Amino acid sequence: MKIILFSRRQLPHTAGEICQLFEAFRIFGFDYAVNEEFAPLAEELTGIRIPPEKIYGQCTGKQPANSVMVCYGGDGTLLEGVHRLCGAPIPVMGINAGHLGFLTSAPSAGLNLIFKEIAEGRLTTEARSMIEVTGDYAEQPDTTLALNEFTVQRHGAGMISVETYVDDQMVATYHGDGVIFSTPTGSTAYSLSAGGPVVAPTCACLVISPLAPHNLTMRPVVIPDTAVITLHVHTRRSDAFVTLDNRVYAVGQEATFTVKRAEQKIFLAVPHNISFYDTLRNKMMWGIDIRS
Repeated sequence: MKIILFSRRQLPHTAGEICQLFEAFRIFGFDYAVNEEFAPLAEELTGIRIPPEKIYGQCTGKQPANSVMVCYGGDGTLLEGVHRLCGAPIPVMGINAGHLGFLTSAPSAGLNLIFKEIAEGRLTTEARSMIEVTGDYAEQPDTTLALNEFTVQRHGAGMISVETYVDDQMVATYHGDGVIFSTPTGSTAYSLSAGGPVVAPTCACLVISPLAPHNLTMRPVVIPDTAVITLHVHTRRSDAFVTLDNRVYAVGQEATFTVKRAEQKIFLAVPHNISFYDTLRNKMMWGIDIRS
């Protein structure tokens, strides 16, 4: 079995926790691979030499069928790690070494218990849908897939207009700061901050959430994930950009994009006895009585 480790240099890693990771690989007999940005830091902190053949770049490339990607950090780390899979159906385990950690719900304490579950084949996964976004990027992305969301946003003081169609039926022209097109997984991310609904990750839907709409009657809309969304971006007095999760791309004054459910899915590992609703209560402090 092989562990594909992904982490980021900017996280406040300690030598002890990185040594613990590599010691777990040794104890359970895992082969491993490490992303090229993190490998030098891991070597520096632990003194362990990582052979060049165990270092991967912007794409993990072909990996054994029983591989598991372990993203060590926060939700942003997991999103970036997912893109390195380039659509490969490899389970992804998020271990929280960041802040909120809604996707990276496994705690960093008790790493050996987590890796024991992986070694014994007891890892439970949930299939999470992704979206594929094609269109007029100023620079073509490495991948057009997103796990959380695709956004169109203004860059500057002026409003932008996003003319939006669902299955060739016009929904609205959103005048304001932009629009978020979210998966169920992404409903607890940027979309939630913009007033969108919390959606259980197994729901077959997409969410359209306006960003600071100039028309105050605009509200988020939930649509079937079988729908195809077409949007036309108009930016007369302001520049605009789009995002695929945490990756940013410029667009011209006039641009058209198509958003649809991707054929590929991500298989997100679910820690033992931690459900989506447990995470909602624990991470968002639902039901906490602030009166006491």
